[in-house]
Parts: sequence; structure tokens; C-alpha cells
Amino acid sequence: MNWQSVIGLELHVQLATQSKIFSGASTTFGAPPNSQACAVDLGLPGVLPVLNQQAVVMAIKFGLAIGAKINLNSIFDRKNYFYPDLPKGYQISQFETPIVGAGNILVHMADGSTRDIRITRAHLEEDAGKSIHDLFPGQTAIDLNRTGTPLLEIVSEPDFRTASEAATYFRQVHGLVRYLKICDGNLAQGSMRCDANVSVRPVGQEALGERTEIKNINSFRFVERAIEYEIERQIDVLENGGIIERETRLYDEIKDETRSMRSKELSEDYRYFPDPDLLPLQVSESLLTQIKQSMPELPEARRNRYHKDLELSQYDATWLSADPDVAEYFEVAMKHCGNAKTTANWVMGELSAHLNRYDVPIEQAPVSAVQLGVLIQRLDDQTLSSKTAKTLFEALWANSPQSDTDALGDSDPSTAIDAQIQTLGLKQISNSGELESIIDTILADHPQQLEQLRNGKDKVLGFFVGQVMKLTQGKANPAQVNDIIRAKI
Repeated sequence: MNWQSVIGLELHVQLATQSKIFSGASTTFGAPPNSQACAVDLGLPGVLPVLNQQAVVMAIKFGLAIGAKINLNSIFDRKNYFYPDLPKGYQISQFETPIVGAGNILVHMADGSTRDIRITRAHLEEDAGKSIHDLFPGQTAIDLNRTGTPLLEIVSEPDFRTASEAATYFRQVHGLVRYLKICDGNLAQGSMRCDANVSVRPVGQEALGERTEIKNINSFRFVERAIEYEIERQIDVLENGGIIERETRLYDEIKDETRSMRSKELSEDYRYFPDPDLLPLQVSESLLTQIKQSMPELPEARRNRYHKDLELSQYDATWLSADPDVAEYFEVAMKHCGNAKTTANWVMGELSAHLNRYDVPIEQAPVSAVQLGVLIQRLDDQTLSSKTAKTLFEALWANSPQSDTDALGDSDPSTAIDAQIQTLGLKQISNSGELESIIDTILADHPQQLEQLRNGKDKVLGFFVGQVMKLTQGKANPAQVNDIIRAKI
């Protein structure tokens, strides 16, 4: 039987506030266990929650970015369940009336196609604590530092049909929340987590199959692998006469498998009701207008600008605009050299390869954006050849300080780079007399190839250009070498 997978994602985005959503306790990562959980977070008698306005502003920013309905009146509810890392016995969340209603995100797939993914809602809630099962043998430790940390839960419709589509969407939302500066996007620290709802059905069937939920995945790669495994598992169960149980599952990245965690609750099981300690949230029109005016350029707008104004290809524009740090680096380098296409090639090529090879984030790249801009300038003015430019890049990567000021205190990095070009002997040879002398020697040393070239075998020209580049260690101007050889024959 041919099967179709149906996938929906719930993304939990930790909002980049300094304090928690209902208390003044810090949200700083890495503090000693249970040192950042105050009386409000623990729900001790006599305390009352107070809503963090910044969390509201950040939620609205996301809603505006996806063209969603912003509910000026929303309600906080109590989601009741019992678990060791939930000290109050309930989580403050939003259910029937969330702050962000329906919207959509246009997702750019790797093959150049797009998918319009419907967003059901995005609601504010507090995070629970953390259960640690591998610290003490036979026991579970509880760290309540995360308790009360503000989250925006983004719920999609089941619009994905492949694991790759779901992972691409996760990556794109990760870029969007960083553009908006509402989340630092640190997956390793749990700043974004994903729950994947997965089901399968026979091709052509309208009704959805029974679904399972894979909880707390914090890696783009693991999201894809977990969903792929779960799809295959469900198909195997059904084709062997079994039934899919509605349950919550965990993904084990070491064994590359999902395994059962607990039965999946329905919304009725949580016994939602409006939180009596919190008034309905009312957002004024003036605050909404103020937030609209503060919105940055979004990835889609930047992508279109790169394609239309800078005349980059759709692929290049999408690649460069996906990550805000990459886009910022590209724009600074391009502004310095004025060559968008060459800058794009270097950022996507040499720079990206080095970042991946040495596992360095772009904001910590040893070669600054301004330095790359100067390097491209030296390519354009023919001070450097393509080969010596790569040699210079390697030298800058190995030795460059994290600053655009050279050792002499000169604020113009071109001075230091020009000095380095001189020191390393990388300046391109463009002197006609010097090149003619070198070419005459090479032509004389290869009479057979010279005769072939004179008889119209143009491919042999590449041989001679290569010999000149080899003799000059890549410092000859290849276009000039080409012209001189043609003139001589």
C-alpha cells in the first residue's frame, strides 16, 4: 500500500526577556540548580503572578511577522497536570483565546519550491522545570530554574508531508525569531524546542490517521531523523495488522529511534479554566501601532531585495537572507566593496566552508566582514588573483585579530591588508614587460604545444596559461596572460 505522512509541529520559543513571564526571577542560562526559582515560580501560598509586558510585545511581533490576527483581548488559563517538575500542579498557558491567532509562513524548500504553511495560533505560556534522570543512580533530580521562563508556543496545521519539509520550516522559524530579536535561538541551551505530531494514511484517504507526538527535539537534523523513523515505524505497524496508539514518544538520537513515553492526553484531560489570579490581557491600539513601527526588515523582504535590487539569483538571495547574522555579515562586506555577486560567492563559498570546517559561528569568524570587503576590493582592482586572494584569506583566518583596527592603530583595515599582501608577496603580476618575458620562455620551452596552438587548437591556450600561473605561483593576471599569448601567435 502507498502511504502518505501527515505532520504538524509545535515550536516552543523561549522569549529573550531578562526576567520570567510572571515573576522578577532571572532567566540567565547556566545558573546553579534551583537558584533562580522564586516564590512566585514555585506557587507558594500568598503570592500572585504579574505579567511581563516584554513577553507580550515579543509575541505580538511574531504575530505581525506572519500576518496573523492579533487578539487585543486574550485570556490566561490554567493547564492542570501533575509532574515532579511542575511545582504548582498546573501551568499558566493560553487555550481558547490566545494572543496570536491564525497566520501563515511561506517556507522556501531546498528545491526552490515554496510551501504556504498555516499557523493555527501562537500563545504565551510559562515553562516547567527540568527532570534530570542520569545524575543520581535510580533517582530523578529536579531543577526548577526554568520554571516560569516565558515561552511562545507556535502551533502549525498538519500541512507537512515529509520530514524534510518539517525540518526546513523549523529552521526558517528559527531564523525569523532571531531576526525579530525575540529569541537567541540557542538550540543547545533549549531556547527552541520542537514537538512533532506524526500520522500516516493511505494515499487518497481524506481522514487523518491516529497520531503520535514526539516531544522536545532541539536539533534540525534530529527533527528530520525522528519524524522519518516514526513514519516508517507507523507504516510497519499498520502493514503488520497493528494499530497506532495515541501516545507521547521520545527520540533517542544515539539509537536513532523513537520510544513510548506515556499515553497522549487530550485537551479535556488538562481541565483548562481561566486563571483566577490573572486579569484578561488587553492590548491597546496605541501599543500595537508602536510595535508595528518598530518591526525590522523581515527575511522575506530582505530576500526579495537581494534578488531584485542586487540582482542575485533566487537561490543566493534565499541562502543569504535565511540567517540574520549571515545577512548582516554579507551586507557589511558588500557595502565596503560594492560588489554584491562576488561578495555572495565568497560568503557562500570560502567563508562558509571555513565556518563549517572549524565549527565557528559567523559572528566569531576570524575574518571580519570589513576585511572580506577589502579582500574583494583587491580582487576587483586586480591587486590579487583568485588564487592569491584565497591565500590571503587563509592568512587572515589564521592570524587576524577580532578587530578591524590593525596593530598600528589604523582604523582603516585596508592599510593592514595591503601590508600583508606586500609581506606575503601576493600582489598580482600585471607588468606587461615582466609577463612577456615569462611567456616567451614558456613558449620556447614547449614548441610542440605552440605549433598546435598556431594550428587552431585553442584548448592548448589553457595549457600555456596554466604554465605561466605555475611559474608565477598564481600571481600572474590570467586575463592579461591570455591576451599576450594570443597576440604573440
